Amino acid sequence: MEMNKRPRRLRRSAGIRNLVQETRVDIADLVYPLFVVHGENIKKEITALPGQYHFSVDRLIEEVSQVVNLGIQAIILFGIPAKKDERGSEAYAMDGIVQQAIREVKKHYPDLVVISDVCLCQYTDHGHCGLIKDHEVLNDESLDLIANTALSHAMAGVDIVAPSDMMDGRVAAIRQVLDKNNFSHIPIMSYSVKFASGFYGPFRSAAKSSPQFGDRKTYQMDPANGREALREAALDIEEGADILMVKPALAYLDIIHQLKTTYNMPLAAYHVSGEYTMVKMAAKEGLIDGEKVMVEILTSIKRAGADMILTYFAKDMAEWIRRNTL
Repeated sequence: MEMNKRPRRLRRSAGIRNLVQETRVDIADLVYPLFVVHGENIKKEITALPGQYHFSVDRLIEEVSQVVNLGIQAIILFGIPAKKDERGSEAYAMDGIVQQAIREVKKHYPDLVVISDVCLCQYTDHGHCGLIKDHEVLNDESLDLIANTALSHAMAGVDIVAPSDMMDGRVAAIRQVLDKNNFSHIPIMSYSVKFASGFYGPFRSAAKSSPQFGDRKTYQMDPANGREALREAALDIEEGADILMVKPALAYLDIIHQLKTTYNMPLAAYHVSGEYTMVKMAAKEGLIDGEKVMVEILTSIKRAGADMILTYFAKDMAEWIRRNTL
């Protein structure tokens, strides 16, 4: 080996490694998901998501206080309604659980970026992301309800709406209704590339949103398709999306990279519940160093091209960054 070709020279010490490190996850890159439920004085750990909780609105503020103190600048809210119906009525009710949570969080922490998940699946009794007829998920007929959900969140004071339903045309429908009601300043973070993934199980348990029949393969993407991901993103950009998202993240690093190199748009990646729980469970069994694997995974997502990462590890990662910042 030629003596002038020795990559190990730049690995000799922590200081040198830090100087040449190419990718860093910053606290400002992290978005923390939170689950909100009706009731009072509720903080109940979610069995399928170790370290994550269902919060009533009054207890949510305690958690948000910790988030803010860690330097995390954004959260995304998911609501679990008191009752469900075939139209998902609480999703767009002005006194719905997410709407209540938005108002309360913004009252205490006006500078925190509050993102709201916009979908019907948690709120419908059938567990699908749109209206149903003869066991078929209706696309166009669902758009008004999805758009009205986004509008109700904007009226409650949300900073960004994030439609996750994967109905065709929902970004345009949301943009139209927001603009019509003087909310043209509200950005849309679109779940542009959301795959029909097996990694969503713990979330569906936490949100009580599993489909009561069939699956979501008729509207979420086939995990085998990459070119289709580019087409989906292009459509959302055309319809007015401000931020694109890929979900899940870890199994789709190639898709994240393709979107980053193809479109000059802010890009989010959702490191989802199954990806999180696998690490937690393996660490609990002593099979891996959970913290080390967390850092490695989130760094890989950032390296692939994500500008922001939605992750249940946000608090843990923020604490790690603080401890390891020189």
